[in-house]
Amino acid sequence: MAHVRAHTLTTVLIVENEAIIRLELADQLRDMGFIALEAADADEAIALLESCPGISVMFTDVTMPGSMDGLRLAHHVRLRWPPMKIIVASGKVDAQLAALPEGSIFLPKPYRPEALAEALKSAPRQRKRTPAPRL
Repeated sequence: MAHVRAHTLTTVLIVENEAIIRLELADQLRDMGFIALEAADADEAIALLESCPGISVMFTDVTMPGSMDGLRLAHHVRLRWPPMKIIVASGKVDAQLAALPEGSIFLPKPYRPEALAEALKSAPRQRKRTPAPRL
């Protein structure tokens, strides 16, 4: 397993509707020294982002049920919380992925822990996020 120690306790929000995948990813991130928060869909993710201003990275799957898929969530988060580091993962590469929000990273599934570690290291550094105003 790849080990990347976070220099500070970086909080990563995992948005994945498959519980087993979400739990495994959370364990991997914790082993790397990150704080991992979990959401099963976009609505849960937005609620966590509104209530936890310390989140600095969002990792989202593209395909998930609910009010929006991961790609739409990524665009919503980029507009509402511009400094957020965003990693988008999918097993299906299609034309929509060319339209990822600026500064986002795409991670094709299946990915190895080393690829996740590299994506977390290469995610553009952003200034500290401040809570977004309620819309």
